[in-house]
Amino acid sequence: MVLAAAGAIVFRVNLPISVALVWLTNPLTMPPIFYGSYLVGTLILNQPEQHFAFEPSWAWFLESIETIGPAFLIGSLVCASIASIIAYFSIDIIWRRSVVKAWATRNK
Repeated sequence: MVLAAAGAIVFRVNLPISVALVWLTNPLTMPPIFYGSYLVGTLILNQPEQHFAFEPSWAWFLESIETIGPAFLIGSLVCASIASIIAYFSIDIIWRRSVVKAWATRNK
């Protein structure tokens, strides 16, 4: 949240939305989001899916960086880029409609 708030201030974007959207990924939504990013990465890199089972250990983490890491990182970059573009234009449309509605209400 602190990094999102700092980035919002530096880039002069909507601070409340930036901080609120950090909560989109939580312990319940992270596994499907991460797995989806991994699948996108395997499609982009044209690699077969590898079976993996999560194990909370340093050894598993280091092994995963070499095996599933590249697909996961590329998939995450692509998914984040697409989601950010969609979010940018969606928020822009919503903002413009609200301004037009406010002006229409004001002029009555």
